[in-house]
Amino acid sequence: MFGYQTTAWAKLFARTNFLLAVIGGVCLIGLVVIIAVGVIMRYALGTPILGINEIVQLTALAVVMTSLPYATQHRVHVSVDVFDTFLGRLGRKIGDIFSRLISGYVLFLLARRAWLKCLDALEWGDATNMLNLPIWPLYAILSVGSALCVAVFAADIVLILTNKDSE
Repeated sequence: MFGYQTTAWAKLFARTNFLLAVIGGVCLIGLVVIIAVGVIMRYALGTPILGINEIVQLTALAVVMTSLPYATQHRVHVSVDVFDTFLGRLGRKIGDIFSRLISGYVLFLLARRAWLKCLDALEWGDATNMLNLPIWPLYAILSVGSALCVAVFAADIVLILTNKDSE
């Protein structure tokens, strides 16, 4: 996404990814606090927090899926370059395109299924077992995070094909 930073839609896209990453960071801080309070309540005071497992699981999903598009955009995922010298420049380019196509397709399928599950959970009022929290917002977060990653991969492919890739 680095080659498109001058266009208005790219700036909006980058800001959206950044805003989601900030939300993910806030969720992570909240997760740390709730786990610390839960441990203190359970072991020091002998009164565990009801439904803490549900809260941790749902918040962990929000942390990952709100941070994933930003991490993908800035290419901070682990990558292996064992075959780079063997493949050469063209081979690396083909491999980069192929990996982004596969990743984008899988995340597209995930986004589509999550959106359908979101609509289904909203219609039927699905909720968690212990705290009766609605599940549809989490499917929506999963769908939006995956869809934004697909957009990042698509933009990366365009950058690779037009030789504007910053790597």
